[in-house]
Amino acid sequence: MPAERLSMRKVREVLRLKDSRLSARQIARSLNIGRTTVVDYLRRAKLAGITWPLPEGLDDEALEKTLFVEREDQRPSRPLPDWTWVHKELRRKHVTLALLWEEYKTQQPDGYQYSQFCDLYRSWEGSLGIWMRQEHRAGEKMFADYSGDGIFWFDREAGERREAALFVAVLGASNATYAEATENQKLSAWIQCQVHALEYFGGVPKIIVPDQPRTLVSKSCRYDPEMNPTYQEFARHYSTCIIPARPRHPRDKAKVEGGVLLAQRWIIAALRNRAFYSIDEINEAIDELLEKLNGKLLRKLKRSRRDLLLEIDRPALLPLPEKRFELAEWKVQVRVNMDYHVELEKNYYSVPFQYAREAVDLRATLMTVEIFLKGKRITSHVRSTGQFKYSTVREHMPRSHQEHLDWTPSRIVKWAETVGPSTAQLVTTIMTERTHPEQGYRTCIGILHLAKRHTEDRLEKACSRAVACRSHSYRSVASILEKKLENQPLPLPPQGALPRHENLRGSSYYN
Repeated sequence: MPAERLSMRKVREVLRLKDSRLSARQIARSLNIGRTTVVDYLRRAKLAGITWPLPEGLDDEALEKTLFVEREDQRPSRPLPDWTWVHKELRRKHVTLALLWEEYKTQQPDGYQYSQFCDLYRSWEGSLGIWMRQEHRAGEKMFADYSGDGIFWFDREAGERREAALFVAVLGASNATYAEATENQKLSAWIQCQVHALEYFGGVPKIIVPDQPRTLVSKSCRYDPEMNPTYQEFARHYSTCIIPARPRHPRDKAKVEGGVLLAQRWIIAALRNRAFYSIDEINEAIDELLEKLNGKLLRKLKRSRRDLLLEIDRPALLPLPEKRFELAEWKVQVRVNMDYHVELEKNYYSVPFQYAREAVDLRATLMTVEIFLKGKRITSHVRSTGQFKYSTVREHMPRSHQEHLDWTPSRIVKWAETVGPSTAQLVTTIMTERTHPEQGYRTCIGILHLAKRHTEDRLEKACSRAVACRSHSYRSVASILEKKLENQPLPLPPQGALPRHENLRGSSYYN
């Protein structure tokens, strides 16, 4: 074999320049190729009896066949290994070409030496598709991505034609493929599909290689991307590692690029003439096509993806956890309000009052809301439905707020009645005048506490005077007691009509 495979255009130039009496070194320098390559092609041309000018009608394909024809005396007399078996065994953990060569030599003592063995394998491997030539160990990687094209379906409720997104996952060693249609490409759809893919493959790979969409990667970076907290939690649950492909480097996930291409041909194209009315209908059709795709024999390996999955990947995959991952959305660095509540989707959840103004992280599932401070869970709540609802734990409140919570209008009135009827009338009036009775609790309790300094008898008289003067406030009652006005005669209400005065215009003024 030549050191490098030339285009037939350069081969023609090699023959033309040789006819011009140039040396192999000069030809190599002129065409910017290796001297050994020039020598090899000139040797092949001599063996084939080809000289310049070339025979008329000899095209590039015929020239290549003539130069690379396998002559009887060039055919290998030694037995060749089963390259399909070698290729499959290399996917197993810790298996190397050196080990396989030793096993080959044990069975075939007159077989090829190690360097020839490696060259022959690399030559055979080169005939495989580029997506198959990548070397991936068993159970090592799963590649995941969405297809650029989707599958159309008709939404009867909305009365419109919509496009479902197509998720594709591929295992590195066996090329086993999983596909699923989703309504969108949001975080919940990404994680749901990856959970289903792991269950379909029957285990967990050591590494998952997705793209870097905003839903999965909070901050995209070539060297150190920042993962979404929910996706990190997914990885911890399945004891796997997430290594996103670098932006604009499709070779990092060439497996899934090939898998997406297969899915587009075997699934999207196959379903192009079918009508669907829900995502579930699409996925039922995809399941049938997946069985065909993974059951089809690979032309070079003579094995199906399902066979390779069972033989190579599945034994090396990590076991699935007992519980399926529960999707939880995270909100990080949420500031606790002064009223020791945090907001999530216009509902409010309490934390211990000591953490007011702290920045906390919220983890929300369908049923619960958990609140974390510096990685430690400080409380949890049942998730509220609707909007503008408060979920408050009594123990989270300061003692003064807890005591305030114990009060009711009837309890305050009963306490006031122990002082006297005027006191009871005053506190009842105060709570009645407020939009909500709770707004008057503090005022009423403050008035009742005045009996500790001034006696209940004086407080009753002061409340009687405040009611008469319509001064329904704590400050009025406290002022009456401080100035000792509770025993002063009450002001008399005006008697009869008002006296005439030039500033009193009367009803006739407006006629």
